[in-house]
Amino acid sequence: MHVAGPATMRLSSLLALLRPALPLILGLSLGCSLSLLRVSWIQGEGEDPCVEAVGEPGVPHNPDSRTGLDQSDEDFKPRIVPYYRDPNKPYKKVLRTRYIQTELGSRERLLVAVLTSRATLSTLAVAVNRTVAHHFPRLLYFTGQRGARTPAGMQVVSHGDERPAWLMSETLRHLHTHFGADYDWFFIMQDDTYVQAPRLAALAGHLSINQDLYLGRAEEFIGAGEQARYCHGGFGYLLSRSLLLRLRPHLDGCRGDILSARPDEWLGRCLIDSLGIGCVSQHQGQQYRSFELAKNRDPEKEGSSAFLSAFAVHPVSEGTLMYRLHKRFSALELERAYSEIEQLQAQIQNLTVLTPEGEAGLSWPIGLPAPFTPHSRFEVLGWDYFTEQHTFSCADGSPKCPLQGASRADVGDAVETALEQLNRRYQPRLRFQKQRLLNGYRRFDPARGMEYTLDLLLEAVTQRGHRRALARRVSLLRPLSRVEILPMPYVTEATRVQLVLPLPVAEAAAALAFLEAFAASVLEPREHALLTLLLVYGPRDGGRGAPDPFLGVKAAVAELERRHPGTRLAWLAVRAEAPSQVRLMDVVSKKHPVDTLFFLTTVWTRPGPEVLNRCRMNAISGWQAFFPVHFQEFNPALAPQRSPAGPPGAGPDPPSPPGADPSRGAPVGGRFDRQASAEGCFYNADYLAARARLAGELAGQEEEEALEGLEVMDVFLRFSGLHLFRAVEPGLVQKFSLRDCSPRLSEELYHRCRLSNLEGLGGRAQLAMALFEQEQANST
Repeated sequence: MHVAGPATMRLSSLLALLRPALPLILGLSLGCSLSLLRVSWIQGEGEDPCVEAVGEPGVPHNPDSRTGLDQSDEDFKPRIVPYYRDPNKPYKKVLRTRYIQTELGSRERLLVAVLTSRATLSTLAVAVNRTVAHHFPRLLYFTGQRGARTPAGMQVVSHGDERPAWLMSETLRHLHTHFGADYDWFFIMQDDTYVQAPRLAALAGHLSINQDLYLGRAEEFIGAGEQARYCHGGFGYLLSRSLLLRLRPHLDGCRGDILSARPDEWLGRCLIDSLGIGCVSQHQGQQYRSFELAKNRDPEKEGSSAFLSAFAVHPVSEGTLMYRLHKRFSALELERAYSEIEQLQAQIQNLTVLTPEGEAGLSWPIGLPAPFTPHSRFEVLGWDYFTEQHTFSCADGSPKCPLQGASRADVGDAVETALEQLNRRYQPRLRFQKQRLLNGYRRFDPARGMEYTLDLLLEAVTQRGHRRALARRVSLLRPLSRVEILPMPYVTEATRVQLVLPLPVAEAAAALAFLEAFAASVLEPREHALLTLLLVYGPRDGGRGAPDPFLGVKAAVAELERRHPGTRLAWLAVRAEAPSQVRLMDVVSKKHPVDTLFFLTTVWTRPGPEVLNRCRMNAISGWQAFFPVHFQEFNPALAPQRSPAGPPGAGPDPPSPPGADPSRGAPVGGRFDRQASAEGCFYNADYLAARARLAGELAGQEEEEALEGLEVMDVFLRFSGLHLFRAVEPGLVQKFSLRDCSPRLSEELYHRCRLSNLEGLGGRAQLAMALFEQEQANST
């Protein structure tokens, strides 16, 4: 019998106490041990990945070892390199590319090259251009005819030799030289081939670009093995960019060594002999499908699966057959699109039940955004009322005007579509015929498109011939289609602006303030702009013995030239009793080159750098003229300045000038003067073209009368094919002034002048307060 000693008993009691916490202690110990092991392992491999480790002498460096640059198994860790510029070296401005796509090295997907000839350039090639040109970024036509006459809208490259091998060799050389760095795929076809452009573009989008590929309808060479295949040129073929780059050095050798009467066979032999690459019809699960069209076969009756799924159809003997093929394939694509839309709408309708809103959240039409929900009365979208002959929402503000032009065609199309949809839904039980449109409403929803609500008086005809008049309301929606970027000519902000200031005698005193503002905003910042003053003398101004009314203006011009060396401010003197804006512009136009950018201004205008830049960007030679809408301040006598806080109980202040400086106190309110068109930006060549057209259409006395009642904007609007861009310009803020409305102006211009003066007096609140105060004063 063993008796435990005191030490043993103490140990047993200690173990009994620690037994519940023993798993916790073991877990903590194990975790700490593993953490220490992991830290030591990370420190062992934590060398800088950008520094190559040096091994022992005599031991070759292994790039796959842990000490080398192994990025296949380890994650790449970027290292931030701080920017440092040596202050002792001159700063060199970085030249940015015109497009960000060029700077990033991005390339377009597909370029299409069409081989044509002298006999088919104006027939089949034109048909190809009209059917597929709008689907591809670039479409080029190659011919051996020297000095070929280029049809409108086509880019033709003439090589000067119609031999097949020479034509193919020079075509590949041209593609490599001019477009080898800009495109990933090159599709070469003949002009007697119809190509289903959307399918071809989708095929190029599914193929990988980092490999050599020669894809088309594979054909065997006569007497060659099965591996030696070429792509038939009649059905077109795809060449990858990498393959074109590898083929370029071998073109000269192939042209001298390979004899072939067909360009597609010559290219196939060149690829096989020089690179060992043959044609394939299938790659990465994508198959190039083609269809050989039999002679005198009607495309409308062709319904085989090979035809319906073809990328290319060959041969096409004439242009009308090309258009018939395009019509058939376009109808097939349209039917497929409608079928996909119906399937998607059915899926959306089934899934709507599972949403929190349920079927109540389903918008009409299915799949399109819900109507815009206004959050205040200022965001409510109004409806425009119309009938078949008139619209009651006119651009000039009149209550009623004839429905004509594109607006009339839009209404007619909506009515025809409504009638067609009703007949499709109720036939053969009922057939509807339109009698007349009772009421029509439409509005543009920026989230959906153009919405229509039509009240139609219809005549319903049953299968038995019974007729009855019915009035029904229908709702239609013309949804917004895919947003596209409109092509615009490239403009730059480096163009010099020539400001033109017509200055009558009555405005000579205000010209001094204009010159000081011009010096501060244009001359001191060294803006690329010049100024020409057109001093308009009256019949009795500045004569013998009479003082010169522009003496102070000429002195101010000389002072500015002295203060700013190298500055030349020109002025021209004109004597006229009632000069029109067009006649004054004629005088200035003859003194400047045709590429001059004019900025027609007034003495109340204060053009700054931002205004000049917008003038440069919005006035495009041969394309667009820009006439900004300035901000006109109200009469300070009727709309006095208010403190920022305003008097207690005062209503909202009138709108302030855009860009006004708050530190200068609260400015006088105002509004954008849409009636005035004195400011304008346009090129001299465009003005001369419009002026010549005016002189051609109006002759003699009729021209003289027209010039008295026209402004420069009216000349561009009536006698020019340019786009006329009219928009508010927040940088043009004018002080209050009453315009001189000459009775020699036309009725429309005189009305606009008077309306501008009346609207510029003040806001409705200020005018009402002035009338109230006047009535109060009269009553006392």
